[in-house]
Parts: sequence; C-alpha cells; structure tokens
Amino acid sequence: MKIAFVGKGGSGKTTLSSLFVRHLAASGAPVVAVDADINQHLGATLGLEETVAAALPAMGERLPLIKDYLRGSNPRIASAETMIKTTPPGEGSRLLRVGEANPVYDACARPVELDGGTIRLMVTGPFTEADVGVACYHSKTGAVELCLNHLVDGRSEYVVVDMTAGSDSFASGLFTRFDITFLVAEPTRKGVSVYRQYKEYARDFGVALKVVGNKVQGQDDIDFLRAEVGDDLLVTVGHSDWVRAMEKGRPPRFEFLEEANRRSLHTLQSAADATYELRDWERYTRQMVQFHLKNAASWGNAKTGADLTEQVDPGFVLGESPMATA
Repeated sequence: MKIAFVGKGGSGKTTLSSLFVRHLAASGAPVVAVDADINQHLGATLGLEETVAAALPAMGERLPLIKDYLRGSNPRIASAETMIKTTPPGEGSRLLRVGEANPVYDACARPVELDGGTIRLMVTGPFTEADVGVACYHSKTGAVELCLNHLVDGRSEYVVVDMTAGSDSFASGLFTRFDITFLVAEPTRKGVSVYRQYKEYARDFGVALKVVGNKVQGQDDIDFLRAEVGDDLLVTVGHSDWVRAMEKGRPPRFEFLEEANRRSLHTLQSAADATYELRDWERYTRQMVQFHLKNAASWGNAKTGADLTEQVDPGFVLGESPMATA
C-alpha cells in the first residue's frame, strides 16, 4: 500500500509517519519510507545521527539515473532527457517493486535498522541555498512522483511518504498516487484548516483521506475534531513519553511505546490494509495520464522540445500484473 502523511507544519506528521514506519517494521512487513518534506527530518526521527541523515543520497540529484532505468525499452520514450516527473509507464518500461533489488534502490535507498526489522529509506534531498531563487521544491519531489508512477506494490507491502507541509502537494499529481492519505491535525482551528483545503482540492480525484488527531489531551479535544472533520476522524494520539525520549535522542525500544498509541498505529495499518480491496488500477493509470497531458501542455513540451503526448501508451494499465491491450 502507498501511504502519505500530510498536515500543517508542526502538526507532528513526521513523528507519526516515523512511528508508523517503526510499527510496520516491527511486524516484519517490507517497507520503503520516503522523506518528501522540504524539511528533511524523517531520517533523524527514525534514529539516524544528523550527519548520517544529511549524507543520505538525494533522489532529486539522481533523477537522470532514475529516468534512464524506468524508461527501459519503452519505444514511446525517445530518450531519458524527454521524461518529466509525470511520464507514465508503458509497454517496455521498467517497473519498481517494494522488495526487489534494482539500480534505483542501489543509488537512492539506504537500509535503516529499527527494532525488529530493517526498512529502506529514500529522501528527496533538502532545499539548499543554491536552489533559492532558481528552483522550486517540486523539482525534487518530481523524482518521487516518477517512481510512484512506476511502482507496483502488493498486499502487505508498504510505501510510506512523509509529504511536505500544507497543501503544497497539489502543485503536482503526487497527491493522487496513494491508496490512503493520513492528515495529521491538532485540535485547533489552524490544525483543521489544512484538512478543509485538502478535502476540497482532492474532492474530484477519489482520494481516500483520513484524519489523525494529534496532541489530543482529552475528550474535549476529541469532540472538537469530530465536530470539525466528522467521520474522517480515524484515530487520535495523545502525549507520549516514548516520543519525548526519542526527540531527546534516547528512544527506548519500540515495544515500550504506550499501549494506547500502539493501538492507534494498529488502526492506521488496518485502514491502509482495507484499501487494498478497493484498488482501481485503471483509475490510477488514467489519473497519471491526465496529469501528464496537463504538464506536457503547460511546460513539458516546451522544455524538452518534444511532443510528450506521444509517451502515453493508450492500452497500458499499471497493476500487479501490468498489461498492455490493443
């Protein structure tokens, strides 16, 4: 399952996504975690030293390698240089799978050992001083979108993406690439404002959106969130001494996380697992084509000097058994 964590800055989405990754790893599930936030903190919250986290290979800097590998022998793509972040796969394209070994993981992913398991961690790379005034952060998250467009994940396999704060992900089609999106909200008016934005923007795209109430201190907070988001409120998370110790760099073993918070993580996993039966690979493929055509007309054709509409394989449907039909 492909899972996104979103929310306003400071809501705790990176902390919760890291807890969810730890929970999945402890269950023995294959996990690829991706830090797609402009503030790159997922590695540190998973226990890496700051210097080690800062040295992780940036996907954005390895985009030519990613494009060249995913292009494969697809005859509709003249060269890797003509691929953009929305280029969809077609017959001959190489696809990514969660548990396999491939050159993209070799170049961009690093193993992180957690209590009870090992996950793969990938990062977009930070927004650097050299980027100021000449680039937008979506030029880096484009590598994530391209990989998700070519990713085939199965039951009990997980890709967890810590997204950039707020509603910035709507600047691309990246928000449609997930089976479920967990929006982390504090029980305040500002906390639920991003939910309203996200709900409105995602309304016409079939996005499965659930709210995770964070920093909840009592029934009054729960009642507030329920009144603001209704049935979209999936679960709430309260104070955690385990998290406080983790933030100080001294986390206990994950098995000592508070029982109430462990139950909340189980609820998140159950909600993610339930989306497997609802998958619509045809819609998933149709949406990536829709955003590709939009980007091609807006800027892609001009930038590459090619007609990128020709990259669309009209008979190809991504899935666990990808097929191209007449």
